[in-house]
Amino acid sequence: MRSTEKPRQVLRWLIAAGLIPILLCLIFTLLEAGQMVKRQLAVTSSMLMSQAENISDRARVMTASLQEYKNHRCADIKDELQEYGSMHPYFRSVGLVREGNVICSSTFGARRDSIEDIIRRPLPPDHKNVWSLSVAGTSGVNNRPAVLFMHEDGHGFASYALVDGQYLIDFIWAAGMRHDYDISLKFGDGFAIFSGVPATRQRDTRWGNYTLNTHSERYAITLNVTSSRSELLYNWRQVLLSLMPMALILSLLFVALTSNWLKRKSSFRDEIRRGIAHNEFSVHYQPVYNLQTKKFSGVEALMRWQRADGHWVRPDVFISAAESEGMIVPLTRYLLQRVVQDSAQWQLDPGFHISVNLAAEHLQHDDFLSDIRAFAAAMAHLKPTITLELTERSLIGEDRLVSQRLADLRREGIIIAIDDFGTGHCALSYLQTFPLDYLKIDRGFVNTIESIDGETPVLDAIIALADKLALKVVAEGVENEMQLRYLENHGVSLIQGYYFARPMESAVLSDWLGQRNNPQPEEIPAGEPPRF
Repeated sequence: MRSTEKPRQVLRWLIAAGLIPILLCLIFTLLEAGQMVKRQLAVTSSMLMSQAENISDRARVMTASLQEYKNHRCADIKDELQEYGSMHPYFRSVGLVREGNVICSSTFGARRDSIEDIIRRPLPPDHKNVWSLSVAGTSGVNNRPAVLFMHEDGHGFASYALVDGQYLIDFIWAAGMRHDYDISLKFGDGFAIFSGVPATRQRDTRWGNYTLNTHSERYAITLNVTSSRSELLYNWRQVLLSLMPMALILSLLFVALTSNWLKRKSSFRDEIRRGIAHNEFSVHYQPVYNLQTKKFSGVEALMRWQRADGHWVRPDVFISAAESEGMIVPLTRYLLQRVVQDSAQWQLDPGFHISVNLAAEHLQHDDFLSDIRAFAAAMAHLKPTITLELTERSLIGEDRLVSQRLADLRREGIIIAIDDFGTGHCALSYLQTFPLDYLKIDRGFVNTIESIDGETPVLDAIIALADKLALKVVAEGVENEMQLRYLENHGVSLIQGYYFARPMESAVLSDWLGQRNNPQPEEIPAGEPPRF
């Protein structure tokens, strides 16, 4: 089952990586196509509204000029009205009205008809002195829309201009034909003038249709322009064709990067697993010297990895990979097993410290306590002091759970130390929250020592803090006698570093400890430490 599940998971990752750029391209191009449709609607609406306002301007000028014929007889001005109606564009007819009846027009002369009969509908109830109204037809041309423009003087006299709707229909058709728009234009509260069949998409709210409603700032003109779904799809196709090649290139790049990442991830995880199975991992031990007892009182167990091809993998590389890929707990368990196996040949004084490093994931694992207790039981024949070295990051998170577990282990005789103290992000309050015994000073602070009588403020503060909290201090990375003497002068008695010894294999350690048991101060090497 596992062998088939892993290829499926890899395939899902690769498919997802390949689809993400394509899906993003589809979404982006669809949004951009919608914006293009909206911009085109705005341009079309602006053009149509401008034309409607231009016609309204001409009609207003016409009706205003006809006001001068208020007191003239129709017989005297009939020819002039006919000239107005025929010579000026857009107008079907012009005329004069008194008390709601046409008294003279460019079309029928003095024939008296009601203005309501001409436009075949009642006049607007609350109209102003200057107003306009679009109608479906007139008595003379009943199958073609028109727009009535009226100019009333407030004393029963009015002049009018009747614009033929065909001008507007032609212009609407020309503006909407290219994009298959539904367009309606209405003056006042009148009839909606449109091109072709009545517009229906304006009431269609389904996906893909966009409607722009525009109102004139100068006249009572309302314009509705509605796009079709085909217009959106056309724009989408055009944008998609231009961007899809780039999306495909990105898709291939994402697949390649994801494949490489999966290979590296799978490779490290599998290699760590194979390395454990083939015993490629070993444990080296670095001694810790006690300046008070003049003995090497402990060792720190350090994992090393030499692949089958002889290549060594740096600890910071494989430990970081093990943590990120869920292999740190199996690797730590392997470390504990190897320490048990190696110690079977050791001859140690009771209380000899054996330190192991633990990761945050293991510390919070359900089997953490059982793992450590099993390790302590397997080492019990040597009567050692087992020290668990935790990084500051290990203590961040579930405070109560971690604190309780550490307290339980301390009651069972296990020592707790913070490794590389001062380099993490641990709050100082954690030093009181968690049960601790040792602080291990990082080599970076030890390297700041420049002379035996000098000052290193941060290092001195850490030593003073440990003293206040009754915590023992182990100094890591000691490489020369000046550092050793400085630390000794400041009360640090536990020293670890190349000055005394490098990490060494188990077989070397046993003989090495036997030869250096109870060393005399003058026998401490003063030059380059021996290499193992």
